[in-house]
Amino acid sequence: MLFTTPIFLFIFLPLTLFLYFIVEKKNKNLVLFIMSIIFYSWGGAKYLILILTLIVINYFSGIYIDKQKENKKNKKIIFIATILIDIGVLVFFKYLNFFLSNLIRALGLINIDIGEKIHLANIALPIGISFFTFQILSYIIDVYKGNVKVQRNIINFGLYIMLFPQLIAGPIVRYIDIEKQLDERKVTYEKFYSGIKRFIIGFAKKVLLSNLTGYVADLIFNNSVYHSNMIFAWIGAICYALQIYHDFSGYSDMAIGLGKMFGFDFLENFNYPYISKSIKEFWRRWHISLSGWFRDYVYIPLGGNRKGKLKTYRNLLIVFFITGFWHGASWNFIVWGLFFGVFLILERGKFGEILSKLPSIVQRIYTLFIVLIAWVFFRAEGISSALVYLKDMFSFNFENMNLIHKILDVEYITFLIIAIICSTPVIKTIIQKVRGKLNEKGKTIVNTTIDIALIIVFIIAILYMVGSSYNPFIYFRF
Repeated sequence: MLFTTPIFLFIFLPLTLFLYFIVEKKNKNLVLFIMSIIFYSWGGAKYLILILTLIVINYFSGIYIDKQKENKKNKKIIFIATILIDIGVLVFFKYLNFFLSNLIRALGLINIDIGEKIHLANIALPIGISFFTFQILSYIIDVYKGNVKVQRNIINFGLYIMLFPQLIAGPIVRYIDIEKQLDERKVTYEKFYSGIKRFIIGFAKKVLLSNLTGYVADLIFNNSVYHSNMIFAWIGAICYALQIYHDFSGYSDMAIGLGKMFGFDFLENFNYPYISKSIKEFWRRWHISLSGWFRDYVYIPLGGNRKGKLKTYRNLLIVFFITGFWHGASWNFIVWGLFFGVFLILERGKFGEILSKLPSIVQRIYTLFIVLIAWVFFRAEGISSALVYLKDMFSFNFENMNLIHKILDVEYITFLIIAIICSTPVIKTIIQKVRGKLNEKGKTIVNTTIDIALIIVFIIAILYMVGSSYNPFIYFRF
């Protein structure tokens, strides 16, 4: 079930809110857990057993690890076994076919044909497996290290893993961040009101900005007649960059907003990454929950930047190799991750020193340029397709310009401009400056105007949602 569907918006969410607020405090987590199970099962219940099994395994593993504080050997054994189970499930469902197909291809290069003996399995990817696996791992690692208290209420633990706002596409909520909220949280009028506004903003970003820029991106990426033209190729790359940002940040906004409606405070996941002045800054602003997860559970345990330059570079490449691979079982994602890793290494040396001395506009152009190139690898169906597209971006071929009207009309140009503006803090900054110059009555008028504008935008977004058959969600498959 997606947030941007009528069944969620008009049936599931109102019903969940109604049940949540009519039951006693002691039963609220149970209601949310049950509704989260229904939410996850809506598109098909066959993988419900998988996620519930992982919940049970990690719940009892956490308790066992906590009881073995004095017996470090047993504690370590059960910890490693649990980690292997969690990662093993992710590898099996997400990467088995990738490994097998590459093995077959590699052996074929030395004339060993095992294609008839090894057949690729027909494995469907469980929804949200990358996200809930990382959440489970963060819990069991923190329990092992003693960073959090073990959760002895299985409903609370299950809710942490399955809480529907962030279940299928993040943000990656670490147990340490909501440990106390599982037992004690309060829904105030201000928090609920803030949650509704945040949800509307995310909903509009997804339905209006992501879907409409995504339509243009798909049209260009999927048709060589269009992307063979250099201008069209750049338009496609820009539209995809806007699509994936508004798609994922929009979903994160909706998740954060829904969390507030039920009293949870999730950490921010995006902070206007396209205004960054370096790739390092970009990754501090993009998918913050994932970056933080890899920093705390991979980069720092590897030694971080504490063991000299060469090991720091090694650690960065490892982290961004895994970051790319986490996104999908494809060489495209691996190249995408390593591409960023290389520039992060360059920025730690002389190149970074030179970059920091350049004008801000030059730094931002450099960062956007690198990010746009990287998104081509992320979007293309294969390495060869990505290379062809990149070649077209620098081909200086301007044929078929007469087809521009088939790519951009007034509607798409309008939303493209709005999407660009909304990927920057321009509107937020203007509102803050205006509020700062007004008295209380003036602030009330501004706030009321914003609320009315959000209602109008929400209605428009609903009309687009109902009237359009194009509603992809990029991060849904991760």
